[in-house]
Amino acid sequence: MNPETPDRNAGLKPRPQRAPNERAYHHGDLRNGLLDAARAILEEQSLGALTLRAVARRAGVSHAAPYRHFPNHEALLVELSIEGFGELRQSIGEVSKSSGDESERIADIGAAYMRFVAKRPAVARLMFGSQLPHRDKFPALATAADAIGTEIGAVLSDPNLGLAVWAAVHGLAMLVLENVIDLGQRRAGLHVLPSRAEILLRSLFSTKRD
Repeated sequence: MNPETPDRNAGLKPRPQRAPNERAYHHGDLRNGLLDAARAILEEQSLGALTLRAVARRAGVSHAAPYRHFPNHEALLVELSIEGFGELRQSIGEVSKSSGDESERIADIGAAYMRFVAKRPAVARLMFGSQLPHRDKFPALATAADAIGTEIGAVLSDPNLGLAVWAAVHGLAMLVLENVIDLGQRRAGLHVLPSRAEILLRSLFSTKRD
């Protein structure tokens, strides 16, 4: 360089370097990337492995990055649970498009519930388990949970029956997940649950009501 030619870069601060594994997330994508990583860890490993540090490592971002969206571990678990309730409610809502009678709709609700449990067993345990002892501090979580019973009642046009059906299918789901009873999942896998749930619910609610 000619000594008389001024250096255009003189006095400029060096551009900060991104952490070696950190991805260049577009605005708004970091949160989704963190949630994707959290879901993967939860389903592939266990709830015990789901830490904010592990989520950051899986997402390929700095260890501090998750705190931009989740102030602590519990907040992340709450968000995953709310997502799960939303997905489950949507699945149940699809039953309302069915033209079947009441018993068919009950069976369809059971199948939809079990499909979710078979697909997202770890999330289902989180949603209803003891890992969130401070549920009362998160109104959005309570609202999301209550919406399941409301949706089932709406599909059946009977809130009381909806609560009974929810209790039945949820109890069945938890007994299966904890391997208290075997509906064939131990040998064939969780994918058999929807059809088994349909059979049991048809039997349970087959009596014609006045």
